[in-house]
Order: sequence, then C-alpha cells, then structure tokens
Amino acid sequence: MKTFQGYIEEVTDQISSGNYDHALKRIIDFTLDTEKIIFYKKTNAFLNWYDSHQYSEDVPGKLNQLFSEITAELKQKEPADRNVLTTMNNWEKKYSSAFTLGPLNLEIRAGEMIGLVGENGNGKTTLLRSLCGELKETKGELYFLFPYKDPYDLRSKLIYIPQRTPSWRGSLLQNLLFVAASYRYSPAESVEITELIIARLGLRKFREYAWKDLSSGYKMRFELARMLLRKPKILLIDEPLANLDIIAQQTVLEDLRQIADSPFRPLAVVLSSQQLYEVEKNSSQIIFLKNGKQQDLNREDAKFLIIEFETDENITDLKRKFSQLPLQSLEQNGSTFIAVFDKEMKREDFIQSCLGQAISIVYFRDISKSSRAFFLK
Repeated sequence: MKTFQGYIEEVTDQISSGNYDHALKRIIDFTLDTEKIIFYKKTNAFLNWYDSHQYSEDVPGKLNQLFSEITAELKQKEPADRNVLTTMNNWEKKYSSAFTLGPLNLEIRAGEMIGLVGENGNGKTTLLRSLCGELKETKGELYFLFPYKDPYDLRSKLIYIPQRTPSWRGSLLQNLLFVAASYRYSPAESVEITELIIARLGLRKFREYAWKDLSSGYKMRFELARMLLRKPKILLIDEPLANLDIIAQQTVLEDLRQIADSPFRPLAVVLSSQQLYEVEKNSSQIIFLKNGKQQDLNREDAKFLIIEFETDENITDLKRKFSQLPLQSLEQNGSTFIAVFDKEMKREDFIQSCLGQAISIVYFRDISKSSRAFFLK
C-alpha cells in the first residue's frame, strides 16, 4: 500500500509536469478526506477560477499552495485501517432451476477494488445483489464486519448500481443536491461537497443537463456521484464499463481504484465486467465464476505457458513453424490464436521463434496467470 508521503510526491510530480487535471482529481480526493467545509470551499474556489484560467502561468503556484494547505491538515490525521469489511463462508444461493451459485468463500477488505468476471449467466449479478442484501442465501454465512445500527443503516452502507439505472427528473445538480440533503449534510456543506464530487467525476459542464441529455457513460458517472454522497462502505457495480470506449473505460477504472484507495476514507469496490484485461490491471483481487462455481485464481504455479496472439498467418502454417517448440495445442478464434506450451517454455522463446520464422505478430499477451485462461474451452 502506498504511504501518504507517496501520494504527496505523486501529486507534486503531476503538478510540476503540467498534468493538472490528474493532480486536481487527487487534490479533490484529499479535500474530501479533510471532512472540513473550509477546505471544500477553498478547492471549489480554485475550480471556479481554473475553469477560465487553465492556461494561466499562475496555475502551478495556486495548485501547489492549495495542495500544501490540504496536506498540512491531513498530516494531523491518522490513515484509516484496511480492515476486512465482509466475509462469505461456504455461501450458496440455490434457485429452483438447476443453477446454484457457490459455495463461495470471499474476504472483502477496505481499500480494495475487486473484479468479478465470468461468462454471462454464471452468477455475477446474483452475487452483487446478494452482497447488498437484495437476495438471501440458501445456506452458508455472510458477515458484515463494520459498525451499523440496524438493517436500514447497513443497507445504506452497501451501495448497488445495476447495469440499467432508472431515469430521473430535473437537472443533474438538483438531483445530487437532493441526495446530499437527504443524507444529513448541512445546507452549506451539501452545496460544497456536491460540487467537489461533480468535479471529481468530470461532470462540471453537465450540471444543468437532464437525464435524456446525458450519454450512457455520463449517466453512470452520475450514479457514482449520487452513491458517493452516501458515504458507502462497499460499492457494488454491475457492468460499469458497458457502452464505454476504451479511453473512458480506463478513466472510470482508474477513478474507482483511486477512490477506493483513499488513505483516510477507504472503501471496497466490487464490479463485474466483460473487459477482462482492463479489470485485471486495476483490481487487487479477481473473483472468477464458472457455472456458478468460484475458480481458483492462484496461478503462481501455472502448469503451462499460454500465449494469446494475433497474426495474419493461418493455423496450418503456424503449427508447422512451431513444430520445434514444446507446443501442446493451438486454437483459433477469428483472428486470435491461443497457443499452449510446456511450462519450461518462456515468453521470450515465443518471441524469438516468431522473429526467426518471420511470423508477423500484431498483438500478443501471456495469459498463463490471467483469468482469461479460464475462458478457454
């Protein structure tokens, strides 16, 4: 886990290199960490100034001054513990049909982003709905290990965002202010914290937009803003990357990872997605479901070298060119090939062989220790 000093150095480097938008995201996170309205107002004042002065020579100086004041405040606080929030022990959910989800044994810790992957119909949405309390287990145990007063208070700390979210009336800003007022922020604090979360999620220019005027990606960002105002312990999101382009996917995942990893207000994020590689890259834990069963993802002792690659070559020529290698199997899916080699084979050997045989590779990835390998037939 990165130390608080590590975060400070990261933001300082971003400011010095002119990467102001990324630095601002982290400064907003730290502003929220202070939990003091005086700092909310200072950061919002800078954001209002920055809207029309993005190219001013004064930007780095003002940013550094703001960041220095916020970090001085935060250095007086103790970073939060990364406690276990939820455990599942031999948990199962059985339907009247033949499908059973589980048994599952999970541990979800504050500060983690957890990727939930698997083919459609394997129980990802059922697991998310169970974790938020919408569905009751058939057997096994589900424990929530953080303080809560009653079932209503517990549900308020378990936030579930479905893939299809409901429409709403009025403007984006009006809706978020209503949420803030509903969760016991003072009137002044409601305005300031709502503006900060709007800025954090890239929604400033959409304040007055109605639901029908937003793209699906920004509707998802609105839902995230609305849920973050509720100060959840666990954020459960079903397919947040659907309908987003690759750049937007990477941005959303990075934002979620940073929000979860707050030094002072860590939360757990559990999300399902078909965008396997991007989720693996950003997640601290992967849960893979196949036929409702939890698969073992401890692949440190992988039995094979499994390479996924793309080339214009045909499969017959590839098998001939790889004939001197310890090739176990070669399968084709469209333009993508999956080659399985003995574990003594190294990825460098694969690259060297392709160069020696003049095989033109446009993409390749070692998936030996990736959950992608579980999708192979």
